[in-house]
Amino acid sequence: MLENNALRLIFWETTKRCNLSCLHCRGSATDAFDPHELNTAEMKNFVDNVVSFSKPILILSGGEPLMRPDIYEIARYASDKGLRVALATNGTLVTPEVAQQIKNSGVQRVSISLDGSQAETHDNFRRQKGAFAKALAGFDNLKEAGVSLQINTTVTKRNVAELPEILRLVVEKGAAALHIFMLVPTGCGLEIAETDMLPAEAYEEVLKWLYDKSTELELDIKATCAPHYFRILKQQGSAIKKGHGLAARSKGCLAGSAVCFISYKGDVYPCGYLPVSSGNIRQKSLQEIWETSEVFADLRDPGKLKGKCGCCEYRVICEGCRARAFAESGDYLDEEPYCIYEPKR
Repeated sequence: MLENNALRLIFWETTKRCNLSCLHCRGSATDAFDPHELNTAEMKNFVDNVVSFSKPILILSGGEPLMRPDIYEIARYASDKGLRVALATNGTLVTPEVAQQIKNSGVQRVSISLDGSQAETHDNFRRQKGAFAKALAGFDNLKEAGVSLQINTTVTKRNVAELPEILRLVVEKGAAALHIFMLVPTGCGLEIAETDMLPAEAYEEVLKWLYDKSTELELDIKATCAPHYFRILKQQGSAIKKGHGLAARSKGCLAGSAVCFISYKGDVYPCGYLPVSSGNIRQKSLQEIWETSEVFADLRDPGKLKGKCGCCEYRVICEGCRARAFAESGDYLDEEPYCIYEPKR
């Protein structure tokens, strides 16, 4: 175990299959089955390897994880092994029966993506009419089943003006958390980056607004793929509330140092938005990859950061988004391209 880089979160793309075709999909999901997808036995073997050296939160995502008939079996297996299991879904397939199956499988938190405060905006993102209504119905079904719920919102030019209303809706629905994701240009997100990504100045304003709201509400509000948020916390003189479990936070970019991503076919990446593979769990154990990957070692060393990130006084708690740096220049150690802050050094 690497004491200073304990594995805290695993995002697991259990399938590439999805019933939607979202404009900003990280994984360019499809409704077709891919024969390279990990099977049930392989997934259970992976869980066994994980628990042999760490106790991270395991987030079952996709695609749409509910497209896997064995997803409840996998969740139950991981939960019985002592892992805290979460599920990331678009919510449209969550009937009352499905909600109860999720509850029975040991899942402790479900996140539902909501990319607008009204149907037109969300349905446009999801490219399916009725997706908004189905997502909210799925939320209600899970709440009725007694499952803790989180809303994930990806912010772009299309919906940034609706953030106050999205927040109001999250509070009204009784979610435990709101996680704001800043668009990263990868997958389908790359295709809309030029037209939809917020400029750096607007990005900064959203994070400041998010900070203000976090001081007003009991709701767990978290900025994801937005490491600058930690710099803003420091600038505001706010202590970083590390929390624990699903509310844990420690610094900005966690790719490769506390977080990793497993693809539907077993490839291991620092995060789901940084397409630099460090191996495959079919050939090596996750423990070996986690402890020996050169890519992960690079990401754990703030001293290797380049450009203004390398000389920034906030580099240790922020580090900039390594995925956006990679998308911009092809170098994951380059400076974050969507940060307006100029270091004082």
